[in-house]
Amino acid sequence: MASKPTDAIIADKPMASRRTDATRMSGASVHASLASEIGLRIVRGDYPPGTILPNEAKWTEIFDVSRSAVREAIKMLMAKSLLASRPKIGSWVEPKEHWNLLDRDVLSWYAASPDREGFLRTVQEFRHIIEPEATALAAERRTEAQMAEISQALHDMGNAPSLQQRTQADTRFHMAVLRASGNDLLVPLGVLIESALNHLFVHVTREDSSLLRAQKLHENIEKCIRLQKPNAARNAVRKLLANTDEIIGRRSS
Repeated sequence: MASKPTDAIIADKPMASRRTDATRMSGASVHASLASEIGLRIVRGDYPPGTILPNEAKWTEIFDVSRSAVREAIKMLMAKSLLASRPKIGSWVEPKEHWNLLDRDVLSWYAASPDREGFLRTVQEFRHIIEPEATALAAERRTEAQMAEISQALHDMGNAPSLQQRTQADTRFHMAVLRASGNDLLVPLGVLIESALNHLFVHVTREDSSLLRAQKLHENIEKCIRLQKPNAARNAVRKLLANTDEIIGRRSS
């Protein structure tokens, strides 16, 4: 059961002004659009933990939406553990440690927040923990079909006509490796972080020299998995991650 906020903050006036583009929130997915707008504001810190949010009537006024849309949006954010609610108090922002940070929407809101560098470092830390061992397992356990999927993604990376298509192939490569690990828990986890990886790869793959180096590092990973050399595969991934760390460091300095 959610705990009542102790030092509650009432949402301030600047966030209560009517949106100039409120009429764009229409159609069957209006509640999802509203949840995305409020969720983004929460994640980027406009509504700190403990803040009591505007009531239904105020949200209706701000966004020019129905009360039912507001209720559905709040339910969505509660399901992601960003909000809690209680009668006569309203909805308030939960502490960050309660949030479902592996939810696709929450990850995308994080990626769009002002602390983009912090988000990328968090993604990288997670990759350092997961990917080396997952890749070693893939080298031991991969099937021929899984190997073909990894190799195809690598080929598509090298021949992609645009950065967007290369990024998509890059993400497919890493997701295929996770699936090839044969660990059932890594597969859904990989799907959940897919959006985060997309944002990361777009950030670090913009220069031709970086693209060429990254391609060679991916080729080495693919080779180690194909030859079923788990220790070599583990080290190959660590080299790729170190290269990405270096690029992020250069961009943030």
